[in-house]
Amino acid sequence: MSGRPYIGKPTYGKVRQGFVYERVPHITLKSIANNAEIDVIYDTWQSKVQAALAGLNKALRGHDQPFKVTTGGRTGKEVHFNAPETSTAKLPSGETVVSYQLLEWEVPREAPKDWPEAAVQPLVDFWDARIGRQQEIDASIAARAEFEYLYDKPYENKKTVRVAGPFTVESLSPHRMLGVDENDELIDPLKEQEKQAGYGVVQTFDQMVLENLRSAGVQQAHKEDRIVFSSLTGWPGHFIGAEGRFLEGEAEKRAGILIGPEFGTVSRSDLVEAAREAADAGFDVLIALAFNFDAHAGEFNKLGRVPILKARMNADLHMAADLKATGKGNLFVIFGEPDIELLPQENGQVCVKVNGVDVFDPSTGEVRSDDVDGIACWLVDTDYNGESFFVRHAYFLGQNDPYKSLKTSLKAEVNEDAWASLNSDISRPFNKPKSGRIAVKVINHLGDEVMKVFRV
Repeated sequence: MSGRPYIGKPTYGKVRQGFVYERVPHITLKSIANNAEIDVIYDTWQSKVQAALAGLNKALRGHDQPFKVTTGGRTGKEVHFNAPETSTAKLPSGETVVSYQLLEWEVPREAPKDWPEAAVQPLVDFWDARIGRQQEIDASIAARAEFEYLYDKPYENKKTVRVAGPFTVESLSPHRMLGVDENDELIDPLKEQEKQAGYGVVQTFDQMVLENLRSAGVQQAHKEDRIVFSSLTGWPGHFIGAEGRFLEGEAEKRAGILIGPEFGTVSRSDLVEAAREAADAGFDVLIALAFNFDAHAGEFNKLGRVPILKARMNADLHMAADLKATGKGNLFVIFGEPDIELLPQENGQVCVKVNGVDVFDPSTGEVRSDDVDGIACWLVDTDYNGESFFVRHAYFLGQNDPYKSLKTSLKAEVNEDAWASLNSDISRPFNKPKSGRIAVKVINHLGDEVMKVFRV
C-alpha cells in the first residue's frame, strides 16, 4: 500500500530479528502539501478530463430536456442544452461560463433516463479519466506518507510450517499518569477517589494480593498439595508484608509472605533479606509472591532452616478492579526446584540429567521429588553468562505420545533417532563452559518455568 516493502532490513529467516508487521500509511495535511508530484499528476490528467468533458457536452448539445444541477455553485438551477449559443451564466465566484455546458463537478455519476444514447459512452470516458486521476494522486500520497506498524497483525508466511501454537507478546506500562488541578498542583488519584461518596478507602495492590491469596491459597503441581491458609494477617516487616498460618499435618505452621512489586521482579538479594527477616521472626517458611523472579533468584531455595517457596503470581492480578476473589483460578502457583544432577563423561565433557521437580509438601513440611511426568520441556544454556539465558539444548518430555503429535503438526515423518535425542531426560554431552556456569530451565505443562544455575 505504501509503495515500500514490508521488510525494511534483512531478517535472515530468524525470529530473533523481530516480527514483520503489516503497516498502513499515516497521511497528514503536511505530507499532502509537500508532495509536489500531485501537481504533475493533475496537469497530466487534466487534458484527458477536459477532452472527455468536451465530448460529453457535444453529445448533449441540442437535447431538449433540461438537467437540474445538484452540486457546485449552480445547485438547484437547470442547464438547458438547447439554449442559444451566446447564453452565459455567472457563478457565485464571479466567473462567467457557457450556460448550456456542464462543468466538471456538475457531471452526474450515472446518466439520467432522458439523456440521449450518444451521451452514455462520453459519460463513461469522463468518469474513467477522473477516477484514474484520483487513483494516481491517492497512490502518490500513500507512497510518500509516513507509515504506522500494525503490531497486532504480523505478516504471515504461509509457506512455513508452524509447530508451536499462536502466542502474543504483551507489555504492561510501569508508569502511572498524574493529573493536575486548576492550580497546577498534582492530584493524588487515591485521595481523590477516597473523597467520592460511596466508594470509601481504595484497595491497594498489597491488600488486593492478600485478599486473593486468602481465598485462592497457593497452588502447586498437584492439586492435593495446595497450601490453604487458616489465617492471613498483615505483618509490619521491611520485606515481609503478611503472616500466613496453615496446617502441616496436625501442626499449625507460620509462613512469612513476601509480596513482590506490581511492576518488576524479585531479586536474589530480596529473597536473602526476606529469609533472614523470616528466621529472626521465627517463621517456619518464606513464601515469595512475584510476577517474575530474577534469574539468580533460582540459585537457592533455602536459607538456614527456612525453606523459600517462590510462587509466581498470575498476570490476571493486574486487573485488580475487575478481578473477583473467587478462589477458583490458579493465581499463585509454586513450581518447585528442578532436581538436576551433572554426569561427568570420560572425555571431559558433561551431561545433565533431570530427575524431576522438588515440590514442597504442606502436609509434612518436607520437600519431595516428583518424577519427570510433570515436565513438558527443559532447556540448557551450556555457557551461562549470568545475565541472559540462551537456549543451546532443548528437550521435550511431554505426555500422550508427543512423537505422534509432532508428526501430525509437521505433516511429515520424523526420524525416530533424532526425536529420541530430543525426547530424553539426559542431555547430549557438551564441553565444560568457559564461564564456569550452566543454567537449566524447566517448564511444566501449565507454562510455569523455573531456572537453576550450576557451577561446573
